This record gives sequence, C-alpha cells and structure tokens, in this order.
Amino acid sequence: MYAYPRTGPWLRANMVTSLDGAASYEGKVSPLGSEADQQVLSFLRGLADVVIVGANTIRVEGYGPIPPQDSWGDIRKGRPPAPPLAIVSARLDLDFDAPVFADAYVRPILITCASASEERLKVAERRADVLVCGDLIADIGTALDALAERGFTRQLSEGGPRLLAEIAAAGRLDELCLTLSPRIVAGNGPRIANGPLIEDLSMRLGHVFEEDGFLFTRYVREDAHSG
Repeated sequence: MYAYPRTGPWLRANMVTSLDGAASYEGKVSPLGSEADQQVLSFLRGLADVVIVGANTIRVEGYGPIPPQDSWGDIRKGRPPAPPLAIVSARLDLDFDAPVFADAYVRPILITCASASEERLKVAERRADVLVCGDLIADIGTALDALAERGFTRQLSEGGPRLLAEIAAAGRLDELCLTLSPRIVAGNGPRIANGPLIEDLSMRLGHVFEEDGFLFTRYVREDAHSG
C-alpha cells in the first residue's frame, strides 16, 4: 500500500494533525501521535532512500539518528541499513556534536545556501555531506534534484510545516501521508503547511486506515503517476 513508484524521483511527506487542524501541541508533534502512528513513521522511513527534515524540527523534536529496525525485514536490501537524514538549514544553526550527527548510522546530508557563514560550513563538512543549493535561502527544488542525482529518489519529508509549504509551492509534493489524531487542541499551532498561498494543488485519496480513532490517510497529487 505504501510502495514507491518503480521509476523516477518521488517525494512523500508524512505529517500528523489534530481534528482542529493543529500540526503541533505545545510546540511539539509527538503529543498528537500514537503507537500505530510511530509504526507507520518507522515503516515509511524504512522504505525511503532519504529522510528530509527542517532544522527547526531537528531542534524542537530532539531528533536523533535513524536506527535500523528489525521490523523492516528485507525492504532495505541492497541499500544502507538506514536512510540518511537530509537537514535543511540556511544558517547552519545546529549542534554538530549532538547525537543526530555524532552517532549517525549513515552520514547525514546538510542542505544549505551560499549565504551560510564559511566558519559554520567548515564545521558542518566535518559531520555531514553538504549541498549548497541557492544563494540567500536553501532552494528546495534544487536540493531535491541534487538528492535524486545522488540516487536518493525515494524521498520522505517529515516537515516541519514551513518545509512542507516550500515543497508544495515548488510543485514537488507527490504524496501526503497524513495522520488525523482524534484530539482537539485549540491554541495557535501552525497547520501542516505554513507558507504563502498555493494557487492549485489538488490531491486524490489513495487509501485510509483506522486504529483507535486515528485515521491514516494517503493522498497522491492529482496529476502524479504512481504506477
């Protein structure tokens, strides 16, 4: 049900939202999830060649390295034991001694731009493979192309909302796996995509599952070919 298309780059985003549209609770995503949601997250990671995350999500959610999972079985046969994290950061304002870098099973990738300081670039290059994409900001379209050229064609974005909005605005969102949490949280948390209006991006429902009141949906871009 979650298999990637056989050919071409494909970007899948995985997000969770409350019933009233919040993408976080008290600034974090994890309170909206469930055990089943974590199982889906893990499986999608196992299928992916690369997991793309914004720097703020790394900091706020306390990301660590993605470890190999026995539950993945042989779905990573012929590939590294776990997908690398590709972290999008224009300023490289990250702790490069944190476990997400220091204890990574596969060397991370940093997506940044030409305006990043030379000093931070030098530090980053010791901990990760650095892709400079764009001048003043990290250009997500260029970055996705660069990842695909390196063989990372099965792409998974885990957000946050600003990164998802940039991916969608660039016309690169092929699929959205959206978990609907059976909670109403109010507050002022952002939606799953937080950015300028997008003129036209229509999705069609691929499937929906339910467990303990959580809905696990999969939407595919209307004009995308997923065969």
